Amino acid sequence: MKLLLSPLAADDLHSIHSYISEELDNPNAAGRLIKDIVKAYKQLKDTPLIGSLLDAKINIKTDFRYLVCRGYMIFYKVDGNAVYIYRIINGRRDYCRILFR
Repeated sequence: MKLLLSPLAADDLHSIHSYISEELDNPNAAGRLIKDIVKAYKQLKDTPLIGSLLDAKINIKTDFRYLVCRGYMIFYKVDGNAVYIYRIINGRRDYCRILFR
């Protein structure tokens, strides 16, 4: 299975790292979190259906799936032989508004 990271998801990772590293002044924690998130989404190469269906959680019909890692939601879709990671969003944020805008 091929794993593809969208530009928005790459930006999300950078923003998460920057916020924790600079705003919270904890670069070690930022590095560990990013490592854990990357490890989590790399699992999708072998087990793409491991994440939950998003439409089971919200009242919007969608083919997004999500995987949770340390409070962050990794939103992705499976398409043929590829897993496309769209966004990585803190679960406390209004992820539906962010994801569907």
